[in-house]
Amino acid sequence: MTSPPVLREFTLRGVLLGAVITLAFTAANVYLGLKVGLTFASAIPAAVISMALLYRFKDSNILENNLVQTQASAAGTLSAVIFVLPALLMLGLWNGFPFWQTALICAAGGTLGVLYTIPLRRVMVVQSSLPYPEGVAAAEVLRVGQAQRSHAANASASLRNLGWGTGLAALFSFFSGGLRILGEAVNFWIPAGGVVFRVAAGFSPALLAAGYLMGAAAGIAVLLGLIVCWGIAVPWLTAHATLAEGQSLNALATQLWASKVRFMGAGVIAIAALWTVASLIRPILRAIANQPTGGTAGTPQLQGETDKDLSRGWMLAIGGVALAVLLGVTLQFVQEHMPDLGTASSLALAALCVVFAAFFGFLVAAACGYMAGLVGSSASPISGIGIIATILMGLTLLALHRLVPAFSSSIAGQMGVALVLFMVSVILAMAAISNDNLQDLKTGYLVGATPWRQQVVLIIGCVVGALVIPPVLDLLYNAYGFAGALPRAGMDEAQALAAPQATLMQQIASGIFSGGLDWAMLGLGVAIGAVAIAVDALLRRSGRGALPPLAVGLGIYLPPTIGLTLTFGAILGWCIQRAIKQRAARHGQDWAAAAEERGLLLAAGLIVGESLMGLLLAAVIGFSGQDAPLALVGADFAAAPWLGLLAFAGIALFFHRSMLRR
Repeated sequence: MTSPPVLREFTLRGVLLGAVITLAFTAANVYLGLKVGLTFASAIPAAVISMALLYRFKDSNILENNLVQTQASAAGTLSAVIFVLPALLMLGLWNGFPFWQTALICAAGGTLGVLYTIPLRRVMVVQSSLPYPEGVAAAEVLRVGQAQRSHAANASASLRNLGWGTGLAALFSFFSGGLRILGEAVNFWIPAGGVVFRVAAGFSPALLAAGYLMGAAAGIAVLLGLIVCWGIAVPWLTAHATLAEGQSLNALATQLWASKVRFMGAGVIAIAALWTVASLIRPILRAIANQPTGGTAGTPQLQGETDKDLSRGWMLAIGGVALAVLLGVTLQFVQEHMPDLGTASSLALAALCVVFAAFFGFLVAAACGYMAGLVGSSASPISGIGIIATILMGLTLLALHRLVPAFSSSIAGQMGVALVLFMVSVILAMAAISNDNLQDLKTGYLVGATPWRQQVVLIIGCVVGALVIPPVLDLLYNAYGFAGALPRAGMDEAQALAAPQATLMQQIASGIFSGGLDWAMLGLGVAIGAVAIAVDALLRRSGRGALPPLAVGLGIYLPPTIGLTLTFGAILGWCIQRAIKQRAARHGQDWAAAAEERGLLLAAGLIVGESLMGLLLAAVIGFSGQDAPLALVGADFAAAPWLGLLAFAGIALFFHRSMLRR
């Protein structure tokens, strides 16, 4: 597969356009991740926007568009570090996000994630039969755009579909989060004797789209997790707990969910991630061992530019710089927050942390790269990887605390927790980028791109994204605050961003050092996860479907206002897919393919629109210093939930009809 030599691939305008898209999608992913604990894959929307804008240039082409989406998707993926960093504010260690520390963590971790997956490209992309769902889909979008680039109406139609989703979600978010006319959720408590059951659903276009993209099997798994959580675990614990003075049954149930049942969800997520990684170790090792050193019979060998990775020299040089930067940032963190350690001890501790992060990061990169190829980037259990990293890093530092006298007074309590979270943020950056990198390289392989150029723009995307993340985090923190960390007294805690993964990581790390980690609930979660894994295996083997165990854990761990909306989006997607299959016989496969593309673009638009409006409202709140500067009604406006439900149902109906139109 050799690309025509006349096509320009790496261009200044492409890099600049990729940087602009990076700004928007990285900011949107940061907001969405902090609000609901989920991020979205930005490769395909970036490809569509790139094609719609670059088609006006006669010398633009599919390879240039591919590099734009590669750069933008890398930066959007890097935002996964927000799953950990807010925990440092919850600890009271930071009162904001130090720009250079935060940016260098993201840049160094992301760059190492890119470099770690380069040696795996031929094994996992060229010679592997892994499906790479999002990579293949992005390649198809690029190919269709290239084939139809002479028809401006096609490019405009794609951008229009994305724009409809973006506009509707932004408008809904403005009326709900800004004017407060539309409610954001409905919440029902059903008392039954000494227990209480909870049914709650959020009105979020972004969650509706996320549920649509995750699929029916994952949606049913999330619903099962909700039933286990709020139908069994919380009521049972509530029945055996004692109400505090003046405490309501509803408040007790919420407290038990936050302090106990969520750890059960963490156990399910952890065992699901471990099972996935364990099932992939042997194929990864076998693929690396069988990697040909030269020409091998039966193995197609690429020639020319389409088989050139970054040279070993460049990889070592860039990797050395990234590790040096990481060591410097870690040393600064240790010296700033552990002043009792001497210079030599600080350097030794920083070096040990960097070595652990680099080694564990490489294992994570291989596992996440394989998982992305197998099930797609969006379905890979990055949160579970973070939980495993937190536990392993916490146990490692706890062992150092007990075995090394020089560290006994410093690596303890809050400082130990802080150092664990600081290093896990680096590991998550590596995991997130490696989870995305091979997907992008698969897209490039299918369209005839040059691997080393893709790898260069992946690093550029990491650097640009690293510069965007700190100010966005600061903006959101000062506007909304995080659960357990509000920047100003008197702020409305109900409006605080949940930052669910950061809260969980902080609780796990604190529990390890204090000895108060609820191992019983974690163990119960592991047992439930093991049952879910067995059921999933049986369903897949019989061909009757699937039950993703990670999604079961998310249903237990995430607030019900998130889980039930995700389930609704998944069910909506199942209904739409069924209708498309039925109508494809009458309208043809071309119509079905166009409907699928419309759905993908509308869903991406709903996510981007809500996220960007959230950022805009955050800026207004931050500048005004008020929690609800645009509100037209008070918090007691009784019609808000029902108006929100009506508007949300309207968006769902529009989504359904738009996909099935002729």
